[in-house]
Amino acid sequence: MAALTVASKANQAVTLPILLLVQHVNTNEQDVDIRINFQNVEDVDEKTPLKLDRHDGEVLHSPTSIHAKLLERKILHGKDRQAVNEWVVGGRVSHLAPTDFKSIERPLLELDHHLTLRSYIVGYTLTAADLAVWGAVRGNKVAYAAIKKGAMTNLTRWFKWIEETNDWIAPVLQSLNAHAQERKMAKSKEGANYDIALPDTDKGVVTRFPPEPSGYLHIGHAKAALLNDYFAHEMYKGTLICRFDDTNPSKEKEEFQDSIVEDLALMGIKPDKTSYTSDYFNQLHDLCVILLRDTKAYADDTERETMQHERMHGIASKRRDATADENLARFEEMKTGNEEGLRWCIRAKMSVDNPNKAMRDPVIYRCNPQPHHRTGDKWKIYPTYDFACPLVDSMEGITHALRTIEYRDRNPQYSWMLDALKLRKVNIWDFARMNFVRTLLSKRKLTKFVESGIVWGWDDPRFPTIRGIRRRGMTIDALREYILKQGPSRNIVNLDWTLFWATNKKYIDPIAPRYTAIAKENAVTATVKGARVAAYTEDKPKHGKNPELGTKKVAYSSEILIDQADAQAFTQDEEITLMNWGNAIVRKITHSLNPLHRSLVTGLELELHLQGDVKKTKQKITWLATSGQTLIPVELVDFDYLITKDKLDEDDNVDDFMTPQTEFRTEAFADGNVAELREDEVIQFERKGYFRVDRRFQHGEKAVLFCIPTGKANAGK
Repeated sequence: MAALTVASKANQAVTLPILLLVQHVNTNEQDVDIRINFQNVEDVDEKTPLKLDRHDGEVLHSPTSIHAKLLERKILHGKDRQAVNEWVVGGRVSHLAPTDFKSIERPLLELDHHLTLRSYIVGYTLTAADLAVWGAVRGNKVAYAAIKKGAMTNLTRWFKWIEETNDWIAPVLQSLNAHAQERKMAKSKEGANYDIALPDTDKGVVTRFPPEPSGYLHIGHAKAALLNDYFAHEMYKGTLICRFDDTNPSKEKEEFQDSIVEDLALMGIKPDKTSYTSDYFNQLHDLCVILLRDTKAYADDTERETMQHERMHGIASKRRDATADENLARFEEMKTGNEEGLRWCIRAKMSVDNPNKAMRDPVIYRCNPQPHHRTGDKWKIYPTYDFACPLVDSMEGITHALRTIEYRDRNPQYSWMLDALKLRKVNIWDFARMNFVRTLLSKRKLTKFVESGIVWGWDDPRFPTIRGIRRRGMTIDALREYILKQGPSRNIVNLDWTLFWATNKKYIDPIAPRYTAIAKENAVTATVKGARVAAYTEDKPKHGKNPELGTKKVAYSSEILIDQADAQAFTQDEEITLMNWGNAIVRKITHSLNPLHRSLVTGLELELHLQGDVKKTKQKITWLATSGQTLIPVELVDFDYLITKDKLDEDDNVDDFMTPQTEFRTEAFADGNVAELREDEVIQFERKGYFRVDRRFQHGEKAVLFCIPTGKANAGK
């Protein structure tokens, strides 16, 4: 079997032509199977971006020699091998590889001239000449930009014809671009040091992500999940376990558990195993019994406030020296869930007055008669996280427990549990949690917001939950890039949302189709002199730099709508640009007769001046034709932060720092193409920003779109 190795960092104008030829041969000749491999390098070897290993042992490196060998296949050269060779091997394809326009201008013009009245470069069927030249042009950003401008009519026509009649080309291009994107993602992690010298990695790496199913994942959880996934699957090729810490039936729901599974999958995290702390309730019970028998734990009925006071001031509980039999009897009472059992808890006998207050006899078991969403009424006692986590980590074979730095004081507690029960040790690594300005990540406070109706739910676009920021318009690729850039650092910082949303913009800008919306309030009707009497439409690209998004219908009429803010900026006889149409001169401006609103523009008269230079106008505005299309009612929604203070202090009352208004709605008209948008699509309303469709237009009800921040001013809005 032959194999083609491609350097993914190399100039695509060199690699894409050969990829297309190989794929064409693989697809159409049954006796040929050339495997394609990508390497994240600029040169494979011999300082060339390609290598063809033939089944007979011959190795070819230069693009010219690989082209020549492939052209031995008749399917590539057709009836005129000599003419095809002239284009592919003779150097005409290589002339399209330079990335400066001066070097390729002449070859492009010659190609455009050659394609006059031609559908194919050689003959009347597809040959290697078409595929190689198409690949060279598409792989060269400068040449491709010239194609998109459409200045070379014959070349542009031929380029689109080859692409549209050979649908197998797109997957080849996507494959090459995917590897290039992986390279960019790897670069995006630069600056985050992942070489943190985790100990004992030579013995294998098993990490875990242990969410509690008592709420929806937020961006802080996302960092923990992605870091555990990165170390387990990318850095050490180990194992990742997702373990639900379901030890508190009062707060946990299957709804939260299901949402966590969905959100992890959405982020591209695929655990090798999913488990539950409740799977280990029997073992945890038995381990607690061992501690009680060994008098390393005791039963306590001290009231909560008193217990907190005693722990704070290093005072021993009156129950601390009870006998093992007394403690075991109390534990049995707790297991019944009766009134007497509810008074008691089990505490580990670590220390009374250790300077680290986490070591002052923490509670390890509580009585709770409420049914568990997985085990039902079987248990009336449940282990605390501090007790269950280290023990289950050890039992499940976790080698490295990655925890946020807020657990640092409890790390000695973690080790004490394992030592007391003679269980296998687990390595711990602390990393800083993600904090954002004017953002709450406390699950308790977020739950209060939901239950009090301050927000719509856990997927509210003002919420830092994965579902909330997704609903706001964040892409998963951008989320992964941003978090992995932060790395496993232990430095605690209060992050701004600016860079977060700026990262997202890089992903949505190239793929967001462009549409037009005009604010409904005080929209100005303008008469356009020189426009056709009858309304008409033209096909225009949805994205000026991405023709792959297709076209849209732009309507033109002698009467158009303009935003009030734009109209107020005009001056008499000023030349302006109507985007997607051309220049016009402002001939008349009519203002409101109401003395309280004299600045309000109520009407305009414009005169088309299509020969005008759009580069010289100051005002370039969006507009909507009132005829030739059905205007779509839309509601544009923007948001502000929920709280007014960058970082709340421990003694701050969150109610004192609530933002009075966090939701801003604007009624608008949109062009007729917006009727086709589906829920969750991301678009750009030109000059207004990026938006995600939260509710599509249907049954005459207006579409609702959420504004996506871009990292500029007011990033939270």
